[in-house]
Amino acid sequence: MFTAPTPGQSSVVRRLAEDRPLIAVELRPPRSGMSYDASVDAWIDMYHSIRRLDRQDTLIFLTDNAIGQAEEENLSHLTANLAGELAPGRIVPFLTAKHSLDYIQLYATRAASHGFEALTVVGGDASGGLPRCFPHAYQLRQWLRRRVPSLGLGGWVNPLRNPAEQVDFVLDPEFEAEFYLTQIVSHHSLDRVERFMAEARQRRVPYPGVFGVFLYRSANPRTLQQLGSFFPVPAEGVTRDFEEGLSPEEICARSIRALREAGVDKVYVSNLGFDRPDARYRRILELL
Repeated sequence: MFTAPTPGQSSVVRRLAEDRPLIAVELRPPRSGMSYDASVDAWIDMYHSIRRLDRQDTLIFLTDNAIGQAEEENLSHLTANLAGELAPGRIVPFLTAKHSLDYIQLYATRAASHGFEALTVVGGDASGGLPRCFPHAYQLRQWLRRRVPSLGLGGWVNPLRNPAEQVDFVLDPEFEAEFYLTQIVSHHSLDRVERFMAEARQRRVPYPGVFGVFLYRSANPRTLQQLGSFFPVPAEGVTRDFEEGLSPEEICARSIRALREAGVDKVYVSNLGFDRPDARYRRILELL
């Protein structure tokens, strides 16, 4: 009989608490509305990538309708096609508040029953689409804790904002999380990351954090402007990096090295794409 670990015992929380670096991965499921054949092909590619990534010392975060775009549900395909092939404790799905409570309870119960140990619970893009079931993500985490207590829960922090305010959020007893992920940062925002880290150390934040790093593919102004609708993009800095002749992977590795120098030893890499993200991941590791 399957016995779920408690949140503090889960392999996800243990790995995040370890005193050694982690380069995690954020992957996006195929977008909704694709043809059946295209969807199947996209999921087959993702399965192969997840299997290859699973051989690395990493965690895989799967998004839930990232940057305002509808995606196929991350959980259903994983449980149907990867069950028994890899440890579900290595995969941490995102779950946003932009679903009905009935759906969320069923989703969380399914996740726990299939051996997933943690969810990253965030509010979701408030600018469009379905309304949030709770105004704030911490309220949803509290609701989930009462109903599926075995799941570890992750929150969200933005180190680019006022550091004292962000640490206040994390230390609030209502935060209800064992770890947190952060907004996308880079070597171009290092001063703000350092201020956040200093505040977190001074006030003894007990939870491990995983900082987001984006793999910029180009300095195309239109693309950077579009991305800027979803997170702060250092467009001038990214443009300079490409003008220096750096590759996307070299720019990403530069950010990871700078973050490590600032005391951040755990990051997740976003925008590895659908075509062999594991190969891009390995190239980044080779540059560190």
